[in-house]
Amino acid sequence: MRSDPERIADIQEAIERIERYALRGRAAFDDDELIQTWILHHLQIIGEAARAVTPETQKMSPGIPWAQIIGMRNILVHHYFGIDRDVVWEAVVRDLPPLKRELQKMLP
Repeated sequence: MRSDPERIADIQEAIERIERYALRGRAAFDDDELIQTWILHHLQIIGEAARAVTPETQKMSPGIPWAQIIGMRNILVHHYFGIDRDVVWEAVVRDLPPLKRELQKMLP
């Protein structure tokens, strides 16, 4: 079983992988199915890793919206035909940068 620090590192790595392709911009995201799939997959990894972080560790970082991250994962996994690309892109550009900063505070 992976530890909380390993899960946090998994989230950080997924964010960095998303950033690589998000730098290409919204038009590339809209036009390239592979970029969409890449980003969605790594958002799912973020949600899955967040879900596995213990409640004790989650409480130590109240600035991280754990429930929303896990909820996003559930939507991406269970409602894949109804995914709104605008919502996904907004999460990438608005939510991932502050999440990355909060996570960096948690890692040694």
